[in-house]
Amino acid sequence: MAEMSVQLVAVERRLWSGTATFVVAQTTEGEIGIMPGHEPVLGQLVEGGVVTVRTTDGETVTAAVHGGFLSVTADTVSVLAESADLADEIDIAQARADLDADEHTRARALARLRAAGQTD
Repeated sequence: MAEMSVQLVAVERRLWSGTATFVVAQTTEGEIGIMPGHEPVLGQLVEGGVVTVRTTDGETVTAAVHGGFLSVTADTVSVLAESADLADEIDIAQARADLDADEHTRARALARLRAAGQTD
């Protein structure tokens, strides 16, 4: 099975790194799916987007990502986010409460809820 090295990094910490077979990210140009051997690309991540990584173990790692960049080479994907939250670390109650806040906070809350699988 073909695989690639993936790093999901936010300014404050490395959220996840390992090998994967597939990565999906939301960029300013639209959603992009990356498989091993993909052409090199650099993309700007949307504010309030979601990144999904399918690991070589068959697990799925999902994160709410807030701005940053996606860098792809033939065998490496680096997601360099301004901030990000892993789905299993998201405080669902707080994210729901943040839906009533300003536009910027609302966008982050919606991304967190999507990443955690909590949208209708």
